[in-house]
Amino acid sequence: MLELIQYIVNQFAEDKENVEYEVNEKERVIEIVVTLPSSDMGKVIGKQGKIAKAMRTIVRAATPRGSKRYVVEIKEKGGNAVNRETEEEAADAENADAE
Repeated sequence: MLELIQYIVNQFAEDKENVEYEVNEKERVIEIVVTLPSSDMGKVIGKQGKIAKAMRTIVRAATPRGSKRYVVEIKEKGGNAVNRETEEEAADAENADAE
């Protein structure tokens, strides 16, 4: 799944060498943290977070049923700006898993 995130992020990021990826595996969730230079934050997140939301939707669709849920978090390098999955998106993911 990390390769999928890297591929998507590389389509939008200009400063690809300074993009960092971290995978944190927890009990029920695998968290992928993408840390970007501030110059690439807007490009990767997109207007009103549409690209980030689409990325999360693709990851959710690619996740095998019954496996751990993936969470994608986008952070600014050296800053405190963070784009996380909203509670509404998480609830939608839970409902989709139940179906």
